[in-house]
Amino acid sequence: MVFRIHFTVEDLARTHVAQPPPLMELNAAVRALQTRRHAVCFGAWRRAAFARLGPEARLVLDLIPPSGPTPTFLTPAGPGSPQELLERTRATPRSRIRADLAFIAECRPLPSWVHRLPDDPDLRHRLFDALDHVHSVLLSPTWPCVVDEAAADRAVRTRQLLTDGVEALFGSLDPRRIRWNPPVLEVALLSGMEGDLHLGGRGLLLVPSLFGTDSPGLDDDAEPQPVLRYPAHRDRTSGTPLLIDPAAPPAAPPHARSSLASLMGPTRAAVLAAIAEHPGCSTKELAAFTGLASPSASEHATTLRAAGLVRTVRHRNTALHSPTELGTTLLDTPGR
Repeated sequence: MVFRIHFTVEDLARTHVAQPPPLMELNAAVRALQTRRHAVCFGAWRRAAFARLGPEARLVLDLIPPSGPTPTFLTPAGPGSPQELLERTRATPRSRIRADLAFIAECRPLPSWVHRLPDDPDLRHRLFDALDHVHSVLLSPTWPCVVDEAAADRAVRTRQLLTDGVEALFGSLDPRRIRWNPPVLEVALLSGMEGDLHLGGRGLLLVPSLFGTDSPGLDDDAEPQPVLRYPAHRDRTSGTPLLIDPAAPPAAPPHARSSLASLMGPTRAAVLAAIAEHPGCSTKELAAFTGLASPSASEHATTLRAAGLVRTVRHRNTALHSPTELGTTLLDTPGR
């Protein structure tokens, strides 16, 4: 069973890749928390998260299980900061809550307390407080990592689109569950939901997900255009954990301090600035932007990566460099 997304020429022109909406990514994080899959990537994160979650989190976990449909009013895919979106959920009309829950109830049993939610303001207040709490534990500490992974993924997708076209872009999003059958994108959702979505000229927003490693997610009611979440591309040859303990600051590599100290040199600063101005650039392009030989540009990019200022992913045989949030912050700091 698949969900079919129908494209027109106008839809293809308006389809693009963007940073993941915070609460849609929170949905994926809540699902990832409740499984044992990908222990290398998520093991430390899960242990720390369970240690910090309060009992009120059960309200959210009841509505967002490891698989199956979830109420979209709880984790909307719209634009805005996490704080803005969390406040927006509190203003959800009762009719929307009632309709979402009725749809979920047709697919899976719900706890008895859920049926009181539309008409019980105190219960709704507790639920949205719990959502704030879950966000503060699961997603807020790791959001810089989410942003960095998304930026690196967008570099790969841009390269695919430029070199191989739309067919290659769609075909590589998640080959197990997403298939391009022109002019229809067929998506096998983990919930098993099937149906047809006609974009009608709105286009589709593609968002890479750090937590949604097992399956794509779809919000067909999102405005101004539907949103398709897919697993973020990453270099799987490193074997390193994707996430760290959210209760602690990122652990720097052993040589990160010396790398950061040497960063003050003008050449390396110019390399970082060039990567920030041209995210997703290849090593050859980086050399051209800075006037360096390719081996020298590669060496500087390696040092910046070790310092946590640059994220590098591979597309075929090409290394693509993008700034991390830390690297961008350093460049934006007055008097750097």
